[in-house]
Amino acid sequence: MNTTEKICLDGKLYPKDELLFGAGNRAFRYGDSLFETIHANGTEIQFLPEHLNRLTNGMECLGMIIPHGFREKIKTDITFLIHKNKAFAGTRIRLSVFRKDGGLYTPTDNSISYLIETSPLDHDHYVLNRKGLKVGIYEEMRKSPNLTSRFKTGNSLPFILATNYRKKKNWDDCILLNDRGNVVESISSNLFLMKDGILMTPSNENGGVSGIMREQVIETAVDLNITVFDDCVLNPENLLAADEIFLTNAISGIQWVVAYQERRYFNKTAKLLIEELNRRAFNER
Repeated sequence: MNTTEKICLDGKLYPKDELLFGAGNRAFRYGDSLFETIHANGTEIQFLPEHLNRLTNGMECLGMIIPHGFREKIKTDITFLIHKNKAFAGTRIRLSVFRKDGGLYTPTDNSISYLIETSPLDHDHYVLNRKGLKVGIYEEMRKSPNLTSRFKTGNSLPFILATNYRKKKNWDDCILLNDRGNVVESISSNLFLMKDGILMTPSNENGGVSGIMREQVIETAVDLNITVFDDCVLNPENLLAADEIFLTNAISGIQWVVAYQERRYFNKTAKLLIEELNRRAFNER
């Protein structure tokens, strides 16, 4: 471990391996937390306003108090931490927000703390995977659409169980279903299908996370004159009928799927979209 690497807790820097929380931490006790995973290239932070919009919407939903000047403070602290850790290539930023200690299920304090961490990425831009992903369906724990399903919360058990199932099956990713058996998302990504020239993605009302990259891909596709349906109700049979499948998230951009069951897919649209996405995200015109 790099002993000089720092993390940022409430605006103060600490060594990355320093123990900072006690047993009363509400993120630990109750999953009373939200987080964002953000891509940075040097001190350029991709889609930070969109990430902060989703985060503050989630904080309001959970009844957390948003500090005055929170957005500006977070941007300043992320940039400062990037400099301190010399994270000037591709960098993953994890921004966590959690309610302060106190209370059982009923909090005694709705004010928050925040933690910022950095970790290096293999690439400073979005790079399409050379080898397509092999995916399958995880059915044992289904996602239910609810008040918090569109946010990234501290309760990640469905994704953890899906990851263990994926490893057992030797897949690259798992597709999660909702309680009606409809396709929702993958372990850490939103999902898109291409069929007969139309790009389709499950509606957020199905229980998936309201992805930052999902919205960027939709906007990019519209700019490229691709017809997009972003309010779909899709089932596993739609996966088998698709011409292409790809997954999107804020760190990888777009990752294409080559196989589901015995079906094999192309990646023409994924290639087109990731080229334009890089131009948009990194001001390469």
